[in-house]
Amino acid sequence: MSGLAETIALRTPPTRDRALDAMRALAIFGVVAGHWMGSAWAPNRTISSPLVFMPELVPLTWIFQMLAVFFLVGGYVAARGAHDAAWVAARMRRLLMPVVPLLAVWAAALAIAAPWVPYRTLRAFALPALGPLWFLAVFAALTALTPWLVRPARVRHAVWLVVALVAVADVGRFTIAPWLGWVNVGAAWLVPYLLGLVWARDGLSGRAAGWIAAGGALATVALVGWFGYPASMVGVTGARVSNLSPPTLAAVTFGLAQVGLAVLVRPALGRLMRRPRLWAVVALANLHAMRVFVWHMTVLVAVVVLFGLYGTPSTWSWIGSRLLLVVALASAAVLMTWCRQRFDFGRRSL
Repeated sequence: MSGLAETIALRTPPTRDRALDAMRALAIFGVVAGHWMGSAWAPNRTISSPLVFMPELVPLTWIFQMLAVFFLVGGYVAARGAHDAAWVAARMRRLLMPVVPLLAVWAAALAIAAPWVPYRTLRAFALPALGPLWFLAVFAALTALTPWLVRPARVRHAVWLVVALVAVADVGRFTIAPWLGWVNVGAAWLVPYLLGLVWARDGLSGRAAGWIAAGGALATVALVGWFGYPASMVGVTGARVSNLSPPTLAAVTFGLAQVGLAVLVRPALGRLMRRPRLWAVVALANLHAMRVFVWHMTVLVAVVVLFGLYGTPSTWSWIGSRLLLVVALASAAVLMTWCRQRFDFGRRSL
């Protein structure tokens, strides 16, 4: 590990912003770990969540739900691009190419299983496994719009206009028609993406970041405590309202708090990433982040089906066993990534 860490450190350009890479890796890890811990299938093969049975775990969703940070970093990186057709095409290939084998595997699996497995069971496994693709679709759409979004006259004030749009959509969703909330599928994640563009182009001072973090946190607490928004920042099976499906104003204000905090910790995180071993872990995680994100739920489904890991997530023993599974899956992913990267570096050095 020491040799690989030194090699990665030497091959990292001095201008590389390691703090941003760390934020991206943490965001992906949070989503993956949250999905692995929060997804379960009962003995009757229906999807369930431990939050239904143990609501005391809800505060953990405020730690693992880090999608806003990913969109923030995505906007920051996109702001430094060329913003021409070739740049958009290259970004799209990088985002969408890992999806092709995933869809091929699931198409084959569903075609083979359809005559033998009830539709309800197939749906209970396929939807969670393919669920991460909605995130990629939104991110791809924002990437395609970046050449238009980066125009100086549009970005800074647009952030708060989009927040207002999310609020209006929520009012319509709860008073007129539920489908109006689906406007927020794009609008909610546009907010941190735009803030990433602003951060890269004009910068965000520590004072501004502090106000964004404090304002977002206070607004989230108010929305949950006084306006009836769910406390969980992820979906809960059977819940009447979810903060993510579609996103709510509470998800946006929570994201604003994360954005402000990310800007504030960037200098300290950058110094921390100067440690070769820590940076090696982050660098390897970023190299394979999209593949891990696309495939992580399919891997969980495969393990559950192959080893019969069904059960109602209602006890602490279930949490303990799932935590061990998460550690095992993560360790296997780290080991395979390390072996592959070491082999690649070895070949290049010949």
